[in-house]
Amino acid sequence: MNKTIIWKSLAHALGTAIYTALIAWFLFNGQHWLGNKPDNFLMPVLMLLLLVVSATITGLLVLAKPVMLYLSGAKKEALTFLFLTLSWLVIITLIVVIVLLAK
Repeated sequence: MNKTIIWKSLAHALGTAIYTALIAWFLFNGQHWLGNKPDNFLMPVLMLLLLVVSATITGLLVLAKPVMLYLSGAKKEALTFLFLTLSWLVIITLIVVIVLLAK
């Protein structure tokens, strides 16, 4: 297996994890920044827009490279890249769960 694919898939998984952590940090601190404003129509709009943007960014981080590889004819490498990225994400998720359970 090409070591480049392993490291690039790790970079994509770490990028996804870092982006997810930044969004979680924003949501965790949002009330502090936005204040205790009464609910209005714009809060659900903000949350839905954030969901759409986040899904697009994480989708690109996980799927863009495998799709480009697949379309260029490197089908085996595309599937390998996709499954390695997902494997790294599972490992990162397990690390987060272990850290949470240890507290």
